[in-house]
Amino acid sequence: MNFLAHIYLSGNNEAITIGNFIADGIRGKKYLKYPKDIQTGILLHRQIDTFTDAHKIVRLSTKRLHKNYGHYSGVIVDILYDHFLAKNWSNYSNIPLDNYIDNFYNSLQDNFEILPTRIQKMMPYMIADNWLLSYASIEGIKKVLEGMNRRTQNRSQMNLAVNELQEFYKEFENEFTLFFNELISFSAKKLKEIENR
Repeated sequence: MNFLAHIYLSGNNEAITIGNFIADGIRGKKYLKYPKDIQTGILLHRQIDTFTDAHKIVRLSTKRLHKNYGHYSGVIVDILYDHFLAKNWSNYSNIPLDNYIDNFYNSLQDNFEILPTRIQKMMPYMIADNWLLSYASIEGIKKVLEGMNRRTQNRSQMNLAVNELQEFYKEFENEFTLFFNELISFSAKKLKEIENR
């Protein structure tokens, strides 16, 4: 899953949310140097990724992209699924999306010192261009995919995946909805297990 889903699946604990958000940059046992709730968020993130990558519905989505994007298909699906979460946000939260995102950005700024250097450098761009809110529109997703494509020196051609998003919009949305309901239950269960370990 991509940023918005990971943040959402963390629940209401600010430190767990930060841990989940920064987890991709924390390798191996390096998570142990962080406070307990941040460790919990990092471990939750890893569980979510493992569950997502192995899930048959997600594999259905990635298979649709595999011919054109190879091993980048999983990354693209993560981004597309964040689009459907943002677009259908009111089905998952009573807090309006823009308020929810503003609260998260404030939380990042309040916890700036604990963020890995890579996130500290990325954060101003993320907030200035309001990446998380932009996920709700196809135009916003197009910009995200263009940025990802640039990071691969245009090798991935991920920017073109907006075509598949539009062509198979209903299919991707249905797959997201079915999968995300399962992921919410899985994440809540795993979060309890990690907190009680």
